[in-house]
Parts: sequence; C-alpha cells; structure tokens
Amino acid sequence: MISATPVRVGVSLETLLAAKERRAARQADMLTHYHQPVISLTLVTPGEIKDSLRYRNTMGVALQMCDQLLWENRWQVLDRQVLWLPTGPEAQWCVAHPAAEIKVRCAELEQSHPLGRLWDLDVICPQYGHVGRQSLGAHRRRCLICDQPAHACSRSRNHPVELVVARVEKMIDDWFARD
Repeated sequence: MISATPVRVGVSLETLLAAKERRAARQADMLTHYHQPVISLTLVTPGEIKDSLRYRNTMGVALQMCDQLLWENRWQVLDRQVLWLPTGPEAQWCVAHPAAEIKVRCAELEQSHPLGRLWDLDVICPQYGHVGRQSLGAHRRRCLICDQPAHACSRSRNHPVELVVARVEKMIDDWFARD
C-alpha cells in the first residue's frame, strides 16, 4: 500500500532540526560505506510549509536536472536515494568522482537553471567534509528579495517570511506556466 505524504502541513523547528540530523546521518552512512563524495539535494523553502505540490514539482525538475548532469558527465553513481518527507523532499547521490569538480558543476546548475536558486546542492567529500562555494571561488547565494548575501538576510530576518514565500512561489509558478 502506498500512502501519500500530507501536503501543505506546517512543521516545527524541532522537527526540521531532527530531519537535518537524520539527513546528516544518511550522508555519513553513504560516505562511510562508499568512501566517495555525496551530493545532497534539498529545496529552499522558507516558512513553515515544507511539503506542497509546488515543492514536489520543483523537486521533480531538480532530480531530472541532477540525473542529467551526472549522465552527461558520465560520472559513476554508486547510490541514489530520494525521500518525500513532510519536512521537504531530499535526495542524495554517491558519485565516484572528485568532489571539487562535482561542486563546480552543481553550482553551475544552481546558477543556470531558472529554478536552480531554489535548489540547495551540497557536496560532501569523504576526506574534507562540505565543499563550499567560496573554496571554488564562486559567489555566495544572493537574497531572493534584495540581492544581498542570502545568509545575512535570512539570519537578520530582513524580509517578512510571507514576502519570501510569495517570491519562491512566483518563481515556481512562472517556470511551470512558461509553455
């Protein structure tokens, strides 16, 4: 029997933190088992709602683009997991390829695709941990509202969450209405 995850249900901060810990444990298990880099994909979903039809569709596009990236580069995928959770969809791939090059291509994908700004593609190296954009000379993510560094705006809560959610939803709606 297949049961669908409830859609448009808010989640608490405690639930989100627990989901983050479980994701980190899955990443660590994959790194330990394969000794190869892991790509971790989550969505940028401001506010309490982490699971909606919009977000599921956005994740579907992200999965397709990531799988295409891996296939086009002929990188060997050792494992792939996709989870559709109330805390938001998650995916991870274990890839037999140098982490720095994977991160460069993932950052390019985030920057080049119209929905890419809503994808959070982390690359974790089994030897050195997270491969950051800055270590590759890439720019930090920009705020969806004011184009300042996203991390600073998020921490200081410069913009009402409703405004950020509306911007995210508009980006998604514009993408799916393009035809």
